[in-house]
Amino acid sequence: MKGPEIHISFAPGLGVFVAAPRRAGRTALSTDGVSTLGHVVESLGVPLTEVGALLVNGEAVPVSHVPAAGEEVEVRDVRRPQEVPGAPLRFLLDVHLGTLARRLRLLGVDAAYESEDIGDAALAAQSARERRVMLSRDRGLLRRRELWAGAFVYSHRPDEQLRDVLERFAPRLTPWTRCTACNGVLTEADKDEVRERLEHGTRRTYDVFARCTACDRVYWRGAHHARLDDIVRTALREFGGAAA
Repeated sequence: MKGPEIHISFAPGLGVFVAAPRRAGRTALSTDGVSTLGHVVESLGVPLTEVGALLVNGEAVPVSHVPAAGEEVEVRDVRRPQEVPGAPLRFLLDVHLGTLARRLRLLGVDAAYESEDIGDAALAAQSARERRVMLSRDRGLLRRRELWAGAFVYSHRPDEQLRDVLERFAPRLTPWTRCTACNGVLTEADKDEVRERLEHGTRRTYDVFARCTACDRVYWRGAHHARLDDIVRTALREFGGAAA
């Protein structure tokens, strides 16, 4: 039996989640009379991590609101930059976002990354335990209630993914301060301290080194530096930060 009928509309940015007929504007929807508005929105395909506000007849309501017959519901997307209260801003990325994780680390952003598929439950628990924003393209993962916070990564392309995250969360950028391999903090290293770990050509050519305080990996500005520097300069130009 059909329950109360409401009318619902979604912000254009949420169109990627909903069926095509619901992308054009307000549409009718029959509810069961007991489910919360948050559940209704998720049942239509939109993770609540992507919802900035829920308006009923023009007034903001919580996700726990139970829709009544005739209500006009507007689902807005998150405001940018998005604030994440209650913890330092840091991220957790799933197995499919390795390139994005390395680029965030390159910019000095705290970005934990699981290189193996440990499962949605374990990722959600880690997000809650470490108070990290879960970044993923997996809508099911982002619907898990255990998450501390989460965000859908809208693009498949690493350049666009990075721009999306930086625009959405506006993290502080401190390039060249984190290990791109393990996320540890880098510190300056004297050449003599790392000499025995360097190949002859590297010892002869380079004099400035850094070392990860977590995994002990050694860094220098080698053959790939120009490409990485381009990523850094583009990010600083578009989103600001501390030059290094």
